Amino acid sequence: MQPIEPRPPHRHEPRIVRIALVLAALGFLVLFLFLPLVAVFVKAFEKGVGAYAAAIVDPTAMAAIRLTLTVAAIVVPVNVLFGVAAAWAVAKFDFPGRGLLVTIIDAPFAVSPVVSGMVFVLVFGAHGVLGPWLLAHDVKIGFALPGIVLATMFVTSPFVARELIPLMESQGNDEEEAALTLGASGWATFFRVSLPKIRWGLLYGVVLCNARAMGEFGAVSVVSGHIRGLTNTIPLHVEILYNEYQFSAAFAVASLLSLLALATLGIKTAVLRHAGRRPRR
Repeated sequence: MQPIEPRPPHRHEPRIVRIALVLAALGFLVLFLFLPLVAVFVKAFEKGVGAYAAAIVDPTAMAAIRLTLTVAAIVVPVNVLFGVAAAWAVAKFDFPGRGLLVTIIDAPFAVSPVVSGMVFVLVFGAHGVLGPWLLAHDVKIGFALPGIVLATMFVTSPFVARELIPLMESQGNDEEEAALTLGASGWATFFRVSLPKIRWGLLYGVVLCNARAMGEFGAVSVVSGHIRGLTNTIPLHVEILYNEYQFSAAFAVASLLSLLALATLGIKTAVLRHAGRRPRR
């Protein structure tokens, strides 16, 4: 006869306490997450489907959507390469400056996006450190696509690396060492052994990086110059519409970001479910 396992400490709480905690959590989620999300779509369709569609297909809105997708298409692959390389170096090797590298990776989490945008303006702006040289050679970085890409790349750089570092550290190096002992090259070991082990964590980091890249406001707002139809991303276009009292159009465009957030949550849930079901090695 198997011994009866003791109940977890939290299960000894009175039933009324557990119900109250659950209701408090649900109330918080409904008040601060669900209702605002519903309000966005209600306001977006306030003037009908026709007005909603007109706000989305407006030339300036389409330009903002194209710019946002372009920035994400550039930033995410670069951050994937950086994140995998940084995580590989931190998790697989012990070298002088390892702690400093981890601190640098975390720096964008500690620095305000607005401050990071100001840094790029001070470096690449017309009156910045490199500004006169860039103007002399007709190279546009500030108030143009390159500046937006750099600012977005900075604020999104930690997501892939911070997702992979603990995962790689927990997996250890046994399988890689076995592959190298059997004669596999370094690249073959990475693509056939290491990459399959981290694929779900990598996908999770990519999803978060992409969502932040498309929704970034602070850093992009500083370096973009707010040139309508040229340097406005979706969040900046929403701000302009709202400031011009075009509330329905602003919420219509904002609903695109809300749909992105919902899609991100769905993909995140699917990734976590698949990661939890994968067989342990």
